[in-house]
Amino acid sequence: MLVFEFKAYGKVKQFAAVDDAIRTAQFVRNSCIRLWMDNQNTGKNDLQKYCAVLAKTFAFASELNSMARQASAERAWSSISRFYDNCQKKIPGKKGFPQFQKDCRSVEYKTSGWRLAEDRKSITFTDKKGIGKLKLKGTRNLHFYQISQIKRVRLVKRADGVYVQFCINVNRNDNIQPSGNTIGLDVGLKDFYTDSDGNTYANPRFLRIGEQVLKRSQKRISRKIKGSKNRGKARQILGRRHLKISRQRKDHAVKLARCVVQSNDLIAYEDLRIKNMVKNHCLAKSINDASWYQFRVWLEYFGKVWKKVTVAVNPQYTSLECSSCGEIVKKTLSTRTHVCQCGCVMDRDENAARNILSRGLSTVGHTGTFALDASNALGDSSSTRSGASLTEQVMSLIKESQCL
Repeated sequence: MLVFEFKAYGKVKQFAAVDDAIRTAQFVRNSCIRLWMDNQNTGKNDLQKYCAVLAKTFAFASELNSMARQASAERAWSSISRFYDNCQKKIPGKKGFPQFQKDCRSVEYKTSGWRLAEDRKSITFTDKKGIGKLKLKGTRNLHFYQISQIKRVRLVKRADGVYVQFCINVNRNDNIQPSGNTIGLDVGLKDFYTDSDGNTYANPRFLRIGEQVLKRSQKRISRKIKGSKNRGKARQILGRRHLKISRQRKDHAVKLARCVVQSNDLIAYEDLRIKNMVKNHCLAKSINDASWYQFRVWLEYFGKVWKKVTVAVNPQYTSLECSSCGEIVKKTLSTRTHVCQCGCVMDRDENAARNILSRGLSTVGHTGTFALDASNALGDSSSTRSGASLTEQVMSLIKESQCL
């Protein structure tokens, strides 16, 4: 599934109708959550049927497209099913009980309620909300895909305007020649990552760079009277500042992940629990600013596109274990050089990256990699075949996966 995004241009009245549609979608979702709370054994089909009841009861709900109401009910069921899954898996801590949505920023249409122009440069919403025709501006070309391939259309409201997203049902698979390289990545705060070859990539720190501008924007909001138009304008300015930083992080993660996956056939990285790490209030801002998880998501995505192996390994003792002899060398966070009795002296992060690569080579097929269905056919891929090194075994597995 590909998602193409375009900036929408229209009149003030049209954007007011978009806001009304988003509020209606939020109302439908919250009503479905309330129905599930008040009635036991409420299933997904019951929520779908309840959308018709809401349309008959409330006139503003009937103005929204029927499939858009069903999509809102699906959002409610998604939160409910996630809560059920967390309870069954006995995840420690909070299970994510479904909550009422207070600030919805999108409405989703399915295959009806909209009509795309022949030149693919405008879209018309045909429900009774009165959105009408919106002009589209973007870098993607929709002429390569049929209208039947567009399964969802979303209207997303952001700080700098309204965007239209097209969810296209197509699988992206590209072929690329194997490079024969394997790499282990150790992410950090000083450097964004250090690989097993000793190369480092600087941490961009987008939030730290723009923090002074954010503080000034926040002060301007605090000086304005609540409910005034000037305060609303100041909030929009602050929202655009945060939006710029989030886009910088995404652009950095996408470009870096693409470069790493294209130049290596196996990428091993740490299976970090970011949610637990940010509980340290001294490092939470820096960890969130680094955006490690977003980088990992794009690594796995490009690994699936180009049929490369991405392995998430257990990060335990990767910084303490010596990559040369395997001894545990205790060190604090302030100790940046690894010194072992065997004579191994190197940077702490490089030593960890080598350990990550070693574990990745020995655990190919670990949960968290791309779909290596061939590994099950080959048997236990985590064990080395007699007469073959780990690297040779992985490279042979990569060549076989190219034919999947």
